[in-house]
Amino acid sequence: MTAEFPNVTQHAGEIEPGHSLWQDAWHRLRQNKLAVIGAVFVALLAIACFLTPVIAPGSYAKTNLALGAKAPSRAHLLGTDVLGRDLLARVLYGGCISLSVGLAGTFVSVVIGVLYGAISGYFGGRLDVILMRIVDIIYSLPFVVFVILVLVVFGQHIILLFMALGAVSWLDMARIIRAQVMALKKQEFIEAAVALGLRKRRIILRHLIPNVLGIVTIYATLIVPSVMLLEAFLSFLGLGVQAPMSSWGTLILDGSKNMEEYPWLLIFPGLCFSLTLFSLNFVGDGLRDALDVRASKD
Repeated sequence: MTAEFPNVTQHAGEIEPGHSLWQDAWHRLRQNKLAVIGAVFVALLAIACFLTPVIAPGSYAKTNLALGAKAPSRAHLLGTDVLGRDLLARVLYGGCISLSVGLAGTFVSVVIGVLYGAISGYFGGRLDVILMRIVDIIYSLPFVVFVILVLVVFGQHIILLFMALGAVSWLDMARIIRAQVMALKKQEFIEAAVALGLRKRRIILRHLIPNVLGIVTIYATLIVPSVMLLEAFLSFLGLGVQAPMSSWGTLILDGSKNMEEYPWLLIFPGLCFSLTLFSLNFVGDGLRDALDVRASKD
């Protein structure tokens, strides 16, 4: 009698353990070589940049007029600028400023966009119409002109630059989160939360926003390079980071003025900036593919 039934315990060890969405996403991300290489490059560059003010404080501003602009050598691996300042220290310190601007601007953009989009999508109705019309009106304004006016009127302070760049980068995030929340609020777990009498603020903060973190992560990695690019453009116009501080944008501006005589002043900061933007975009594309729930499991 017992021979007719298979021994379930013998095959218990052969059952493949389940994987969460985040485990599957991590597995798919590791298989994307460009995303992994980009993430490693950005991580190593960020560590080097953020440790520069600690390892070599003040070296980016130390001048040596007698030395002047010198080509790369053993003493100065990336050469020096026209004031005799070590270009390697200035590139790393400029990377610290550019990455800080990108991260801070993205943080401001994510906070505003997620809250704005979640409120608009969850409440809907007339409030949704009003909030989305405000977004449309802001979309019609030239972002660069708005940032320039803010910096000209209130002064060119680094903190104000963070706020201004973040304040013009949240519109796409708000629309994306609004669409996701409108779809999620019809799901059973949200209806159950409403039936239990939970406050709307708790539903938004504890149930809706955590379920859109994947989308937020993807678009945040894509906002960082766009904010950095906008900062570089403003610095190129002389409205960004002010001397003696430097960002990659200001270094590219200085290098463009002397590119015929001293090409290394443009090549090295431009190369670091370009590779960072490429790497961040590769990471963003990798996260988008990895967090796609429709992707097939291996």
